[in-house]
Amino acid sequence: MSDNVILEMRNITKEFPGVKALDNISFAVKQGEIHCLVGENGAGKSTLMKVLSGVYPHGTYSGDIYLNGELQRFNSIRDSEHAGIAIIYQELALIPELSVYENIFLGNEIRKGARVDWNETIRRAGEMLQKVKLDVNPATKIVELSVGKQQLIEIAKALSRDIRLLILDEPTSALNEDDVDNLLELMRTLKQQGVTLIMISHKLREIMRIADSVTVIRDGRSIITLDASKGEVTEQAMIKHMVGREIDNIYPPRAHKRSDEVVLEVDNWNVFDPAVDRTILKNNHFTIKRGEIVGFAGLMGSGRTELALSLFGNPLGYKVNGDMMVNGQKASFHHPQQAMNAGVAYVSEDRKRNGLILIQDVRENTTLANLRSLASRGVIDGNREIQVANNYKKSLNIKTPTIQQKVSNLSGGNQQKVSLAKWLFVEPNILILDEPTRGIDVGAKFEIYTLMNQLVEQGMSIIMISSELPEVLGMSDRVYVVSAGEITGELSIAEATQERIMQLATLN
Repeated sequence: MSDNVILEMRNITKEFPGVKALDNISFAVKQGEIHCLVGENGAGKSTLMKVLSGVYPHGTYSGDIYLNGELQRFNSIRDSEHAGIAIIYQELALIPELSVYENIFLGNEIRKGARVDWNETIRRAGEMLQKVKLDVNPATKIVELSVGKQQLIEIAKALSRDIRLLILDEPTSALNEDDVDNLLELMRTLKQQGVTLIMISHKLREIMRIADSVTVIRDGRSIITLDASKGEVTEQAMIKHMVGREIDNIYPPRAHKRSDEVVLEVDNWNVFDPAVDRTILKNNHFTIKRGEIVGFAGLMGSGRTELALSLFGNPLGYKVNGDMMVNGQKASFHHPQQAMNAGVAYVSEDRKRNGLILIQDVRENTTLANLRSLASRGVIDGNREIQVANNYKKSLNIKTPTIQQKVSNLSGGNQQKVSLAKWLFVEPNILILDEPTRGIDVGAKFEIYTLMNQLVEQGMSIIMISSELPEVLGMSDRVYVVSAGEITGELSIAEATQERIMQLATLN
């Protein structure tokens, strides 16, 4: 790593109607380092990178950008690309039905005269794939590849443009542990090859593994830059500067109350998915008791989400066999509305695609799942709807100027709170949370964990599906482990460890 500064952003201020997203932010990045940006959702990290990459062109913000000491005025993404800057967003920008080589050179085609030179394109694509250590046929369609491999193809696409500065926005949010390890190792390799990297992430332990320096952003302002070589990059230090206060334990304490009242019992549960022509869940049995949080752990693809969907009215049309008892009564749900009527609610792992309607506002999303309770003779009571949405905005601390704000304009953490509000308004007795803190910052996580504790103390039962083992261990009363569609073990929280869970998760 050099002491030469490749990038400096000075006094960057960016405003939207009614909101100052960036407030006089300044920070610098050294040549050949991995520089991480951390902060709560809505702190301004992604907005700052959109300024840098030309998404928000010069003139729409105040302040200066210097690249290798030269003042830059990017009027478009193409301008920043020509300067050697590339950004890879959390939502990958690949075209599923095109091949790997077509995606890598899309918009940057290799031409021979007026025509695209496909032979050279395929050869060069192979070189880029070698650079990112990905062994796939360049002719493979993107839709056939895992998310982890698609992430590497995005990086290959960026490298094909001869970039000097690569920005990664939440690159590990949808990856499994092996893919995360591969990506972090690739980042180290790129650094050795002279590429400078900026990574935005909420995963503080990954940042501690990879960062040379970390800039903390809070409420649109740059708070501090921490130097890993001086031992400054610690989880506690980052949390303190992110939230403006000490959080000694991200998992708030809760008395583990024992209850013998079973509110949900599932027995001999088998699920066949016609779409893939195979059985995805086999002979599963589990119970959920009143006032407890039960964690469901397992590797990606183990069947945890499929299990949740098969319980919640089977919206994907699986063929289900087995017995289910809800509050002591035999139940069979053929539609989510039947599950809701019985007091069961499900918060999807993908809030943007399945949990929320992004073009609608906070008010409409909050009340969406239970509009019937606001209607009289088919007419919705608008005043009551506003009151409900404002109550949840306040009680869940949803950070938005108004409930008329479109959900698409909110940060990930606040979108997740709106998704929770939507299902809490149904007033369930059993709440299924599928990856409840995916892609959100430590402050929002703490708020959601606190809310979960409050709900179970009030008698609600929570099923929590999570890929983060510290979260499973920190929040659960009991843990079921799923492997290849089968529950391979039940652990009390006293006997559960990461090692024991992983042993059970890899049995099949």
